[in-house]
Amino acid sequence: MSELDDEARDKLVANERIKFTGTYANGLAVAIFAVGGFAPFISTALSDRPYFTPVLIAMAVCWIMSGVIHWVVRHALRNLRP
Repeated sequence: MSELDDEARDKLVANERIKFTGTYANGLAVAIFAVGGFAPFISTALSDRPYFTPVLIAMAVCWIMSGVIHWVVRHALRNLRP
């Protein structure tokens, strides 16, 4: 293999690693949003005695965490090499 082929392969491998990491982290952000930010609200709304204050606080925290993780992933994808 030539040096150019090695360099192109290294760029491709680095880009794929970044994309796989981004996909994993984005999946984590979606899971945090769904499990911590959406499901408790539905569960509380359908309960006999809904008490929304702690649920709303937990939802806000989960939404913020999800947004931060998603933002970090978008920032990490800027490291892809042409």
